[in-house]
Amino acid sequence: MNLRPISSGFCTSCVLVLMLTIMGCTATVPRNQTNVCAIFFEKDGWYADVLDAQEKWGTPVAVQMAIIHQESHFQSNVRPPRDWFLGFIPLPRSSSAYGYGQAQDGTWEDYMSATDNSGADRDDFADVVDFIGWYTNVSQRKLGISKWDGEKQYLAYHEGHGGYSRATYLAKPWLQKVAKRVGAEAKRYSAQLKGCKSSLDAGWSIWPF
Repeated sequence: MNLRPISSGFCTSCVLVLMLTIMGCTATVPRNQTNVCAIFFEKDGWYADVLDAQEKWGTPVAVQMAIIHQESHFQSNVRPPRDWFLGFIPLPRSSSAYGYGQAQDGTWEDYMSATDNSGADRDDFADVVDFIGWYTNVSQRKLGISKWDGEKQYLAYHEGHGGYSRATYLAKPWLQKVAKRVGAEAKRYSAQLKGCKSSLDAGWSIWPF
């Protein structure tokens, strides 16, 4: 049988389409997560998303980003680890937390209902920063927590509004340490942002540092 080879140009096109499809479906994490300027120059569209949330809810960009960094390290589809029975039978996860902000099912449903945003997804960055803006706004209204206070906002985010009002975090020294770290990172992100805000606002797409 005389087999004719497929055109190399055709194969190249197929591989290119496949690679672009895979890249488009995969949400990669930022390479430098300690520098908020580097994150925004790498992840096209994220800066506009956090600005929208800040304008809508009043929650600073740095606080939004510090919470997401702590919750998921900017992974779009992360979930709590699952235990296994006998090493091969999957057991239920410890919670329903999912996505960039690790929001649980019930809290996410409350957000969608309160904001009339029924199509929101926990693995969509724009939706998650809007959720964080909404949640921290409720924290300020109900609990009197400043939206600029990353440490206390994180405690309310982690424990829930009811848990924070009951001061459940006082029995969790590890959580208090984490919250202090979030607060410190929010301040660091805020300071970094001052050095690149003009470039970001001007629409520069190349990391200038």
